[in-house]
Amino acid sequence: MTQVSIESFARQIRVSVEKLLDQLAQAGISNKKHTDMLSDEEKLQLLEYLKGGVKKSPVREQISVRRKTKDEIMQTSRTGAARTVHVEVKKSRTFVKRSVIEAQQKAAREAELEAEKKRLEAEEAAQAQAEAERRRLEEEAQSRLDTERRQEKSETAETASSDEVADRGQPDAQSETAPPQPSPPVLEDSSQQRRKGGKKQKKDRWSDGDEEIGAKEELHAAKRRKSRMRRQIRKPGKISSSIAEQHVFEKPTAPVVHEVNIPETITVGDLAQAMSIKASEVIRTMMKLGSMVTINQILDQDTAILLVEEMGHIAKPAENEDLESRLLYEETDAEETSRPPVVTVMGHVDHGKTSLLDYLRKTKVVSGEAGGITQHIGAYKVIANGQEICFLDTPGHEAFSAMRARGARATDLIILVVAADDGVKPQTIEAINHAKSADVPLIVAINKIDREEANPDRVMQELIGHEVVPEKWGGDVLTNEVSALTGEGIEKLLESVLLQAELADLKSRTAGNATGLIIEARLDRGRGPVATVLVQRGTLKQGDIVLAGRETGRVRVINNDQGSRIRHAGPSTPVEIQGLAGVPVAGDDLIVVNDERIAREIANNRQGKKKEVKLAQQQKTKIDMFSRMGEDESGILNIVVKADVQGSVEALRECLVKLSVDAVSVNIIHGMVGGINESDVNLAIAVDAIIVGFNVRADASARKLIDRDGVRVFYHNVIYDVIDMVKSTMAGLLSPISKEQQVGLAEVRDVFQASRLGAVAGCHVSEGSVRRNLPVRVLRDNIVIFEGSIHSLRRFRDDVNEVKSGYECGIGIKDYNEIRVGDQIEVFEVVESAQVL
Repeated sequence: MTQVSIESFARQIRVSVEKLLDQLAQAGISNKKHTDMLSDEEKLQLLEYLKGGVKKSPVREQISVRRKTKDEIMQTSRTGAARTVHVEVKKSRTFVKRSVIEAQQKAAREAELEAEKKRLEAEEAAQAQAEAERRRLEEEAQSRLDTERRQEKSETAETASSDEVADRGQPDAQSETAPPQPSPPVLEDSSQQRRKGGKKQKKDRWSDGDEEIGAKEELHAAKRRKSRMRRQIRKPGKISSSIAEQHVFEKPTAPVVHEVNIPETITVGDLAQAMSIKASEVIRTMMKLGSMVTINQILDQDTAILLVEEMGHIAKPAENEDLESRLLYEETDAEETSRPPVVTVMGHVDHGKTSLLDYLRKTKVVSGEAGGITQHIGAYKVIANGQEICFLDTPGHEAFSAMRARGARATDLIILVVAADDGVKPQTIEAINHAKSADVPLIVAINKIDREEANPDRVMQELIGHEVVPEKWGGDVLTNEVSALTGEGIEKLLESVLLQAELADLKSRTAGNATGLIIEARLDRGRGPVATVLVQRGTLKQGDIVLAGRETGRVRVINNDQGSRIRHAGPSTPVEIQGLAGVPVAGDDLIVVNDERIAREIANNRQGKKKEVKLAQQQKTKIDMFSRMGEDESGILNIVVKADVQGSVEALRECLVKLSVDAVSVNIIHGMVGGINESDVNLAIAVDAIIVGFNVRADASARKLIDRDGVRVFYHNVIYDVIDMVKSTMAGLLSPISKEQQVGLAEVRDVFQASRLGAVAGCHVSEGSVRRNLPVRVLRDNIVIFEGSIHSLRRFRDDVNEVKSGYECGIGIKDYNEIRVGDQIEVFEVVESAQVL
């Protein structure tokens, strides 16, 4: 027999200790404390009690049916153009169970009978009370009269004895004239008094008239009280003025509109409480909008705002708490000194951006990039004329738009590289827009002027069309003609960069804690999370505690752009740092803090918010999947993306989603930095997804799963190849295109009747060939009259499978005997071909 404490048992069944003690007491197990032990018999006793107290789930008493109809209305404008207006009508009907209506009517009748019964009982009680009061008053009056009679009798007896003594000495005449003895007065009831019309009786000397009149008045007063009570029971009195002046609740005449602050995530219950309504109304509204939710469902901010506005309230996004204000980093009052400029090189793909930087750095970076194009954002430092310049190299491919935007935000100056033989291209225009939105000065470098087809004037004319006017033509944009191969014009380009930096008077403090920007981040197998950081203010030192987005850690190693280890880095210096707990998101701000506990608290808070937002998105996806339940999901391609750096994950996610079409859509279910591991393969198996590895490979355990379950994994190092592979995979999901192709044509020249085969057409094959296993059509006057298959194909007496053009044969068509001389038999086949996006 095992025993467990009440506290442990409460934690196991996830209830409070007080509730468990209450349930034990109700089950007959009393005098227990939270430290006492529970035996198996007591647990069984509690279980039997709980089983007996389970209530059945309520039966639905009414059902609401909502129907939606669609219609089209043709409208004609004044100009005669017609347009179609789609009208959608929503109707709602509520069906109530007949037994519920009968129960309600029966309850109403019982309530009326109960009220009438109570009214009659109250009336009878009032009558009984009045009757008892009347009897009491009559008994009191009768007792007083009896007392008075007894007193009168005693006085009469005394008077009679004295008169007898006096009459003995008087004549008889006086006795004859004496008045007769009056009878004692009798109390009459109210009916006798009404019949006599209220006439007064004469007083005699034996009764006291005042006391008798007082007794009668008391009887009349009792009757009046009785009748007044009856009237009060039958007709309730009016509300007195004192009650009428009191405050009475009045139903509001207009709906109450609340202003609701919506955070990034909020549950349905909390949202209903913020709007001061029931959660069932919120759930009902969400069902009208096409989403099935529960009271504990987590909603994202956009969905919550839409829901609040739908219910007639005012939605306002809540301002995030400025947790960074709790960071205790020091802002020193040190004087700001000049710093090197940060220059971003942007432009279209294959226009020579990286080659230009290679010439400046005397390296061969472009030779190390797959496919000869830059797919990572790089940061380098170059010394020109004794001054330092920090260069940021951004990819030119259209998929890396976010990288270019991030580079424009972190820069002081942008060099726009345009090929002299190619001109302005889409990514060139995008770089111009990034420069304008970031309000950053622009320098144009017209590259590849060493080629024969180079035309710098045409490039400048195209730039003018995008509001970039060269200084040579009266504008304010410096233009340099350069060649990354020969080095022509490179010195003038550097002079232009230094001139713009001098005009901008770039300054920053070097003392105090550092702040910077995460340029790129990746997960290195030997070194762990590695982040490329551009220091913007202060000095980053080895051993500093840093907070980068949702990740925190202590800087263990600092490497410069050449790969050499350094101990500190000042403003406008690109470095690689190690020591973070995880891979940060490219574009996050990096802050040096003094208190590691506060940094960890803020990082955990940000991670919690991220998880809530992710959970809300997953719930929204589940709701969408629930709404699409029953539909054909063969047109969805699920992809798991793993890449070497965060920027590549971001670029692949963006460009692959754009490949979605109406027939096939791309769904990126997971994207992360690092190699392909076992959990990635299990996720792909669960959702039937393919895995794309960009500059990464699968580990040993993942390879075993891939081989065992046949998961499709594609390894690439050029983004063009990834796009082409996904397009071909999407085309494979499309249903093939069916196309009919004519094989042969035969003319009917005679018809024979066979005992077993029916009508057999003697034909001459005029075109192509006739095959036994292909479908046929019977044409009469070039009109199709029958479509079927060949039942018999003979050449003389032999059964054959095919008869070619120019030969004669006998054709028997299955289930068709109405063939005539002069008809044509067309033989065709259905050819399926794969669709192409």
